[in-house]
Amino acid sequence: MVTPLLTDLYQFTMAYAYWKAGKHLERAVFDLYFRKNPFGGEYTVFAGLEECIRLIANFHFKEEDISFMRSVMPTCEDGFFNYLRELDCSDVEVYAVPEGSVVFPKVPLMRVEGPVAVVQLLETPFVNLINYASLVTTNAARHRFVAGNTKSLLEFGLRRAQGPDGGISASKYCYIGGFDATSNVAAGNLFGIPLRGTHSHAFVSSYMSPDEIVDKSLRSHDGSSTCRDFLSLVQTWLSKLQLSESLRGVFGETNQSELAAFTSYALAFPNNFLALVDTYDVMRSGIPNFCAVALALNDLGYKASGIRLDSGDLAYLSIEARKFFHAIEKEFNVPGFGKMNITASNDLNEETLDALNKQGHEIDAFGIGTYLVTCYAQAALGCVFKLVEINKQPRIKLSEDVTKVSIPCKKRCFRLYGREGYPLVDIMTGENETPPTVGERILCRHPFNESKRAYVVPQRVEELLKCYWPGSSNKPREDLPLLENIRDRCMQQLEQMRSDHMRRLNPTPYKVSVSGKLYDFIHFLWLSEAPEIAPFYKALRWGFHFYFNPVTKTGNV
Repeated sequence: MVTPLLTDLYQFTMAYAYWKAGKHLERAVFDLYFRKNPFGGEYTVFAGLEECIRLIANFHFKEEDISFMRSVMPTCEDGFFNYLRELDCSDVEVYAVPEGSVVFPKVPLMRVEGPVAVVQLLETPFVNLINYASLVTTNAARHRFVAGNTKSLLEFGLRRAQGPDGGISASKYCYIGGFDATSNVAAGNLFGIPLRGTHSHAFVSSYMSPDEIVDKSLRSHDGSSTCRDFLSLVQTWLSKLQLSESLRGVFGETNQSELAAFTSYALAFPNNFLALVDTYDVMRSGIPNFCAVALALNDLGYKASGIRLDSGDLAYLSIEARKFFHAIEKEFNVPGFGKMNITASNDLNEETLDALNKQGHEIDAFGIGTYLVTCYAQAALGCVFKLVEINKQPRIKLSEDVTKVSIPCKKRCFRLYGREGYPLVDIMTGENETPPTVGERILCRHPFNESKRAYVVPQRVEELLKCYWPGSSNKPREDLPLLENIRDRCMQQLEQMRSDHMRRLNPTPYKVSVSGKLYDFIHFLWLSEAPEIAPFYKALRWGFHFYFNPVTKTGNV
């Protein structure tokens, strides 16, 4: 799917124009970054780097690709297609923040250096690979933050994802963002992500009566004996529950087709029996039927996994179910039964998790799908890919909207940490500036706001951009980590952030700055590249007073 053709047509038209003008081999530097944190928050998690590196490692146009591009651009010269035929990324260098890192606006996630034409061809696929990956990883991390570290999070989004590739990507990046498992079997196979799943309402409603169960035998957990009629054992336990003093009045006759479905599922999976209990009535049928089957399994040495709630008042039902489990543990002396796992699903999102926490609940695991994988609260991260230098000459992109003004030149990026171990600020410097050092007083300036500045004395300095593809430079190359290691990095990075940067409502903005020298250079280049306007209007734009001498026809600011 991710091939050199996965790009916008204008990348090819620009590449041809570069080639036609003899500029295609000019050395260019591009920054990939985003302008605003998603979901109203103040942090983002970087993901998708591995896929970018795999793309450039295998970047090559096949003959059928060349033929197709000839049909698309029939007026282009043959020499251009010969150029494409030999093109690869052997002269491209990629520097990036490690995948799984917490990142912030304006700071380059990736710096890509190389011949301008080939790097231009990489723009669209790189932005595509980073945009959704970072967005959904951040969404997953936000869900993890709200749920807390003691709850299990299960990604159930495959059926609602934007196509097969969206479903696979969502499972991978939700795992990086802190989810524990996925229902997506293909993702489990590809990436080694733990799989979780039980049954649907269709399985329960497919049974009409216990008479449909043909083979009722079940071997004990230790293999020492066989129960010839497991269904009868289940029914015996259900009768005991109906006569129980502690459960009197909670339920009467349960749905027998549901009991049949639970019994059948337990016969198939005695070691992993987890039942969906809301097909008919949670407290008057689903929970009692589940408990009867779970207690029968317990007699044979098995331990049921728990229940799933997929509708209704999840907080209330989880609390009532927990009371039911505790009552059984106490009355029938079944150790650990009161701690039975309760999983909840049903279109959950960040807001519902927060509401459940405020209400109080007994849920142990959350299955989350639609709002997670579709990033329902925000459609895109908005990554951009901007030229910052060509032929060692810094370039800047100007705009009436200051948030869209790019930060020019090849840069180094550092994270400065305070005494308590929290990150204080990210700072960008020119490539040849002296890097910040521990214990040194450093001026940190807002890139565009004259009045926003601060001095910081860091207790630790971390350089953010590392070489992941050295090209022909022979620089040391970082290895791509395993998925599990990326996930661990993400969790560690999130834990070391200050809580006020992480909170859902009104989070404190994290500071991103430039050095004093880079600030001065940005504004020098800005003035140099801006179209010339009348001195009077230029002075007004910068807030100066302008005095005009009618005799000499000159002015002073």
